[in-house]
Amino acid sequence: MCLGVPGKLEDINGDIGAARVGAITTPVNLMLTPEARVGDFVMVHAGFALKVMDGAAVAETLNIYKSVAQTRSRLDEMCARLNETAKGLAPVNLMEVCGTHTVAIARSGIKARLPANVALISGPGCPVCVTPVGEIDMAVELALSRRARVVSFGDMLRVPGSTLNLEAARGRGAKVDIVYSPGQALAMAGREEEEIVFLAVGFETTAPIIAAAVKTAAAADLANFSVLVSHRLIPPALDALLSDPNALLDGLICPGHVSTVIGWQAYDGLARRYKVPCAVAGFEPGDILESIVMLLEMIRAGQAGVANQYSRSVRREGSQPARQAIEEVFNVVDGDWRGLGTIKNSALRLRPRFVRFDAAVKYELQARRVPEPKGCRCGDILSGRSAPADCRLFGVACLPEQPVGPCMVSSEGACSAAYLYGEAAG
Repeated sequence: MCLGVPGKLEDINGDIGAARVGAITTPVNLMLTPEARVGDFVMVHAGFALKVMDGAAVAETLNIYKSVAQTRSRLDEMCARLNETAKGLAPVNLMEVCGTHTVAIARSGIKARLPANVALISGPGCPVCVTPVGEIDMAVELALSRRARVVSFGDMLRVPGSTLNLEAARGRGAKVDIVYSPGQALAMAGREEEEIVFLAVGFETTAPIIAAAVKTAAAADLANFSVLVSHRLIPPALDALLSDPNALLDGLICPGHVSTVIGWQAYDGLARRYKVPCAVAGFEPGDILESIVMLLEMIRAGQAGVANQYSRSVRREGSQPARQAIEEVFNVVDGDWRGLGTIKNSALRLRPRFVRFDAAVKYELQARRVPEPKGCRCGDILSGRSAPADCRLFGVACLPEQPVGPCMVSSEGACSAAYLYGEAAG
């Protein structure tokens, strides 16, 4: 859900451009990148351009995509540096915060190449996974009431609620659809008379896209479009993790595309307050290994700052238009996280001027506190207290085709990654 790819703009018509991504030309919304021009490369995520990429960043990204040989050589180089840097260090626990990093680590077998004194722990960076059961229940309740058609990203349909998920609700006659982008939901509302509700999940990468969709709906006066907001913010969650004396974390691998929006400066205060180094990383195996080397170098030097491995995309201040879109449309509020409880100032809610697009208000929905499924340890896994293999349901009662918890549902979930790539068995 947090993956962005470079696309070259071949045409622009108002706020909509045509971007070539590889061999495919796809429409892309340019509301968050008003400075984009034909010929520019933009980072495309969920149908929107998040930023205009400079030439050097594009060239580096495309070279990484194209050159398997180059990647393998880089991996060998990074592993050699990693082993050398880790020599003599006490055992180190590093948390990869981002779910996309978790999948990349499992798929590429990075853990098997780590020195014995370096361990990776998965964190709460899967937006589907951290969404509380009660918020899933709100979407299911609305869908079953048939007062609206509920649409969202594909992973959300299979996340278990307390009794049903959205996919099961659809089997009972509820109107539920999968969309790739909130732009599709807007288009549905524009051409249909029925009520359209977009279940909006995600971190700072997705929040500006939803903000842009709400602003578009307001400009077009789309009375039949609303959003069920379930956005979460990464820095407050990291603060909550680091403040736990039992966490025992020695470093954080911070998410790349979230950081494209909020900038690497967002982690600087955390690193210094808790004396835990952070490294923003890209998503290729070599990127992740290099970020681990950066963290070990800071640990060895007794430093606690922020290293920016993903400099081809992430800047200190992030994306000003994206951050402004979030601030314009949302207020920051306390939020519940699966596995982490209530975290202060960690969620988003529509500002009063946009409240008519708040589905929870419009349909009088209330999230209830619901216990986790019996035996499920997703909460412990998301907070780094457990690994997938520690759960007695993993690979037995909890499987991708019949998940008990969200960590097995989402393509970014730690359990799904461990099951699909055999990481837990190793």
